[in-house]
Amino acid sequence: MCETIVSIKNLKKCFSDLVVLKDISLDIHKGEVVCIIGSSGSGKSTLLRCMNLLETPTSGTIEFEGKNIMDKRTDLDNVRAKMTMVFQQFNLFNNYTVLGNCVLTQRKVLKRSKEEAEKIAISNLTRVGMIERKDYRVNQISGGQKQRVAIARALCMNPDLILFDEPTSALDPEMVGEVLSVMKSLAEEGMTMVVVTHEMGFAKEVANRVVFMDKGVIVEEGTPKEIFENPKEERTREFLKRYIDN
Repeated sequence: MCETIVSIKNLKKCFSDLVVLKDISLDIHKGEVVCIIGSSGSGKSTLLRCMNLLETPTSGTIEFEGKNIMDKRTDLDNVRAKMTMVFQQFNLFNNYTVLGNCVLTQRKVLKRSKEEAEKIAISNLTRVGMIERKDYRVNQISGGQKQRVAIARALCMNPDLILFDEPTSALDPEMVGEVLSVMKSLAEEGMTMVVVTHEMGFAKEVANRVVFMDKGVIVEEGTPKEIFENPKEERTREFLKRYIDN
């Protein structure tokens, strides 16, 4: 896991006078699962959105697969096809079927034929356990099923990296497990993933590396064992006391 897929250097993000990210530097390696944890408002989701330029960083650099994606000549559609994102609120198209959601982006961005896009969509819907719902409209399925469709849609782009922005936080508790199970399977297959999450059990079990953020900075990072069992920083210890049931 030594090949660097994303390299972030001295990243800063401001919204007017509010500094949300302060001098963030972070590398993501191929095949790695990195979980980003921290309190609400710590900058986790903003960092994720800066990684694929859904938010424009104020300063700093982001390299993806060796290319500076902050260069104005960058083809952002191509970047976002290779670095797909799964959102907290699913971001599916309610007027399309499950299958249609998985076909649409392939057709628009990758210019695949309808036949090829449908074949790939069916394969990935099968992969996440949603093939039996392929002809349902989005408003006919549960939250957990919507998130599995969103993951299938991301997979249809054949990404090199998937960003997950708190993928279970909008779900009822009984639906969380089915989504985390799909994500765990992807990790076992070697998918490179960056996951902003409050699911500490998932981070402990699945992550190769855990990054703890607070007030716009990376306070500490390490293996799950290092972070959860022997955190170096007092702020990390305070956070874990609040968020983990002893």
